[in-house]
Amino acid sequence: MDQKLAILAEAGQPGMSISYVARRHGISPSLVFGWRRRMAEGGIEAVRADDEVVARSEVRELEKRIRELERVLGKKTLENEILRWPLQLSLHRFVVFRRLGLSFLYEVL
Repeated sequence: MDQKLAILAEAGQPGMSISYVARRHGISPSLVFGWRRRMAEGGIEAVRADDEVVARSEVRELEKRIRELERVLGKKTLENEILRWPLQLSLHRFVVFRRLGLSFLYEVL
């Protein structure tokens, strides 16, 4: 981690190019460019985590969307349970009537 920061500091010195510093350390210039971009977007922590930086507002928006989807999922699950109950009752009746040999009564009901 400290090596990444040292490479970035070296590449940021006057007269040094990222490509030259990357070659000197045996790494891809695109890697150093990515570290530099992360440093500009999120500072040292973003470079250490080697991860993309996401705006806090975007995180809040996505969390809000997750809560909404969870609410809808819960509602649909409840609807499913409510609709399944009459079907199960109907199937149970059919089985009971068939076992008693009363299939003609089931058709009338």
